[in-house]
Formats: sequence, structure tokens, C-alpha cells
Amino acid sequence: MIDMDNLIKFVKPYYADKDIMHDLSHIDRLINSANRLLKYYPEISDRNLILYACYFHGFIYLEEELIREYLEIKGLNSEYIEKIIKISWESQKDEIPETLEGKVLHDAHMIEGGKTYLIVKSLCTGTARGQSLEQTLEYFEKYVLGKRECYLPEAQPIYKEMQQFASEFLSDLRDGLKEE
Repeated sequence: MIDMDNLIKFVKPYYADKDIMHDLSHIDRLINSANRLLKYYPEISDRNLILYACYFHGFIYLEEELIREYLEIKGLNSEYIEKIIKISWESQKDEIPETLEGKVLHDAHMIEGGKTYLIVKSLCTGTARGQSLEQTLEYFEKYVLGKRECYLPEAQPIYKEMQQFASEFLSDLRDGLKEE
């Protein structure tokens, strides 16, 4: 059983200075999204793997060794720690997950927030980075729109709908911003 208070205390500093799309509320959305997908995969019986990986998702790329130390102190065996670390890495958008748990978490990350979320996240993140609207739209077109994929059949149509909405939204926005 995970000591959630202790886990949150451990991870909280790594999310404290992140923008509103990448703070601890992001982890809550990721968990909710993962839970929606997990109902299709009853063979994933250890939900703690998913939970740990969700919480480490936002800083595994910065503090992998510290995460390992934390898990060792919690008394987890090395094989279990390796699974958590692997799933945490597989949750990253640019990764190609190998494990079923990694696919669930990766795709949960991709479909987080529903149909309008890609637009909302990009606009909020661009603002937090100090980008102009034009810079944010260019970034979105170059790195988000039509990029990446989901690996689970349950997530693929959701992500496709998100991409379609974002494409139409961006087109409408660009048309509205044109000078006549």
C-alpha cells in the first residue's frame, strides 16, 4: 500500500514551480485518464505501478536517481523499482512504450483533458513561457498538430478527435487573425 501523504510530500517540490498545465493537477488529470483506460485492461492488477509512475512522470527525466533512492527507502525491491522507472519513462509523449502499463500511461498522457485540451494546454503553456500568440501557434503547428500517436485502440479515436478539433480550431483562429 502506498503512503500517499508521503509520496505527495516527496513529489510536490518538483511540481511547485511548474505552470498550471504541468503542476500536480496535471498528475490528477493523468491518473483520471489512466483510470479510464485501465477499465479495458483488467490484467493490470497492480495499480500501484501506475500510480507511482504517474507521480514520477513529470520529473523522471530530471531526478531518476533520486526517485530510485526514494523507492529503495520505501523498501521496494529492485525489480519493482525498475518497472516503475520504465513505466515513468514510457509515459513521456515522445517515447514508444513497450509495456502494457507504459502504453496505458503514455496514452493517458496523450488524451488527458479531452477534446479541447490540446488547444488549452498549448495556449496556457505558451503564455507561461512568455511566448507571443504567434510563437505559440507556430510551436503548436510544428510540434503538436499531427504529431505523436496513441498505442491503445481505446485511446486512438480520442486522440484523433483531439487532433481534429485542434486543427479546425487553429484554422479558424488563423482565419480570424488575418488582416483584411
